[in-house]
Amino acid sequence: MCVIMCDDHKMAKLLLLFILVPATELALLIEIGSRIGTINTLLLIVVTGVLGASLASRQGLAVLRQIQDETVRGQMPGSAIVDGVIILVAGIVLMTPGILTDILGFLCLIPATRSLIKGQLRQMLERAVRNNRARVVVNMGSSETQDHGPNDQDQSWPPSFPHH
Repeated sequence: MCVIMCDDHKMAKLLLLFILVPATELALLIEIGSRIGTINTLLLIVVTGVLGASLASRQGLAVLRQIQDETVRGQMPGSAIVDGVIILVAGIVLMTPGILTDILGFLCLIPATRSLIKGQLRQMLERAVRNNRARVVVNMGSSETQDHGPNDQDQSWPPSFPHH
């Protein structure tokens, strides 16, 4: 079981993000539509959505195989799981209409930029844990040990992931 708890002071930033990003995307799509036409803009949205979903699906399946392989070898697939989450987010944002989200989504599907993103996420989480803004508890035991508090099977965050 993995639990992440963060402060609520980020809520205003998230709300702003959910207003500014769609408004910016809409403005960009209107501008592009005025330059290349409505039909071409709609085709662009459909093509990037289909292409993004296809690429994310292929990469997601490859990561699932990697997770299975690492698990069979008795290794913790931490890095592969993070890759999988980033690829999932990429697939979601690529299927939403927008230019900025498409750029972000395609960047998440490029292994080199995904590695940079993983490094940034790790640093952000480490800083949040260090500053007591986030707490992560990972219980590697059975469900019977969950309610008995920390034990020798609990691991603190962040675990050390191999850097690729």
